[in-house]
Amino acid sequence: MKSFIFWQRWLFYSSLLFALFGVVFALYGNNVFFLPYNKALAHIFGLGETLPIELEPFRAFIWGPLGATIACCYILLAFIAWFPFQRKERWARNAIIVAFGIWVFLDSVVCIYYGVYFQVYAINAFSILQKSLPIIFTWKDFK
Repeated sequence: MKSFIFWQRWLFYSSLLFALFGVVFALYGNNVFFLPYNKALAHIFGLGETLPIELEPFRAFIWGPLGATIACCYILLAFIAWFPFQRKERWARNAIIVAFGIWVFLDSVVCIYYGVYFQVYAINAFSILQKSLPIIFTWKDFK
């Protein structure tokens, strides 16, 4: 039982942290923490060392809805982790697997198509690992 609570809380609190990341990304995506990401995208798309200043309004706009979507998904995941997942409702575990499985597949396909490989192995792999550990270690608790 202790192990289940640890992983359930892991899923809940890490989801809140990812939601906070989404909010920061939406409202202030051009900060020092996102500088390596911004530089990598500029380089991959042939824009130089940094995104040109002319693209700043576009970047700010695009990252607004993207960050908001990230925040929304992780707030929903936190809610699922705190209530139905904690009650060991199988649909909650399955919903997490299906929803995030679809996300990582689609996101990775698009990233590979455009050559944004670092997002696949750094962001997507990290996110799936973060979510899969609680699923793996609590699997037997969902009977």
